[in-house]
Amino acid sequence: MGYQNWAGNFTYGATERIYPESMEHLQQLVREHRQIKISGSGHTFNSITDTHGVFISLRHWNRMLELNEERGTVTVEGGIAYGELCAALSETSYALHNLASLPHITVAGAVATATHGSGSGNASLAAAVEAIELVGADGELHTFSRGDREFAGVVVNLGALGIVTKLTLKVVPAYTVRQFVYENLPFSQLAVHAESIFSGAYSVSLFTDWQQPAFHQVWTKCREEDGASYEGRTDYYGAVPASAPLHPLPDMQTENCTEQLGRPGMWHERLAHFRMEFTPSAGQELQSEYLMPREHVYEAVLAVHGLREHLAPLLFVSEVRTIAADDLWLSPFYNQPSAALHFTWRDDWQAVERVLPLLEEALAPFNARPHWGKLFTVPEGTLQGQFEKLPQFRELIYKYDPDGKFGNEFLDTYIRAAQKP
Repeated sequence: MGYQNWAGNFTYGATERIYPESMEHLQQLVREHRQIKISGSGHTFNSITDTHGVFISLRHWNRMLELNEERGTVTVEGGIAYGELCAALSETSYALHNLASLPHITVAGAVATATHGSGSGNASLAAAVEAIELVGADGELHTFSRGDREFAGVVVNLGALGIVTKLTLKVVPAYTVRQFVYENLPFSQLAVHAESIFSGAYSVSLFTDWQQPAFHQVWTKCREEDGASYEGRTDYYGAVPASAPLHPLPDMQTENCTEQLGRPGMWHERLAHFRMEFTPSAGQELQSEYLMPREHVYEAVLAVHGLREHLAPLLFVSEVRTIAADDLWLSPFYNQPSAALHFTWRDDWQAVERVLPLLEEALAPFNARPHWGKLFTVPEGTLQGQFEKLPQFRELIYKYDPDGKFGNEFLDTYIRAAQKP
């Protein structure tokens, strides 16, 4: 059996995985091979990182290289995972502005696919990038910094432009977070209070299985300085405080999750839902996610609830979050404050593949864009029409990878479809 992704639902066509020993070795490998891709944490669920050539792993390129306090930045190697970066930053007085639900994913992979985290005032993880270094198809090293003409196109690059070897991220002063969980928030509260619900804490996540017109859990992560307003709070827009720690999936062990019940902890110990040392979420699962303008969240929730009989046999749980706008060309949040509807499915792709078109049809009126690294069946023409900067991104591909060395079927279908004359 070949290499598989994190969930085990996809087997890559890569013939081997190579661990370069140095920058010179990596550049030589890129020059020598006709097809080549980076192999990260494997936390994508589709073929976006597939190749029939060789995988390059930067797993051992996982150091924090420099903390520049004057500029407020940290520079890291291309193979570092968020959990590793958090551990390194915990020894300093600095932090990241946001984290995804899982600390297991690599920084470069999360940035390349516009993975986001949560919070109405928090932009995607990619928005923290200040500079990015990559090896292009010619084996040469290219560096792009914020303010450069091509920078906003290179950050969310889908792995189409080269192998990312270094990133510089914006950091903020370290902060403490308290996590409070509430139960049973009626959908109807979003009709009037959506903005207040999602901005009621630094980060807010709503969980549901769609079977009832309510979110069975609300996870709020507040900065320590705001924690006093939650202490003793008996109501969160109709939801009631949980009396014990909870897992988003009712049958799962809570020890996998970050601490709740308002116990203070450093930012990296609370912003992710799951602890680094445990299996995140359900483990053997599939995932889809759709992102849309924030003002449509209530109508979108109602539309999905209408499909509950189709979703019930296949779904573990759904999560609804908000994300601030950014200026990155292929980001689903490009110039758009957004809401995200995430679906964690049981490991049955044939059944999920049948239900996704129904879900996408229900969300189509809200211009819902799929997450690049998760499962979807949106037609390529529809998807291409949702990203106004896609033609400019194609120009970057023709410039840095004209022969498609980093290409694959996914990129050919959704990105390179319109060939340059």
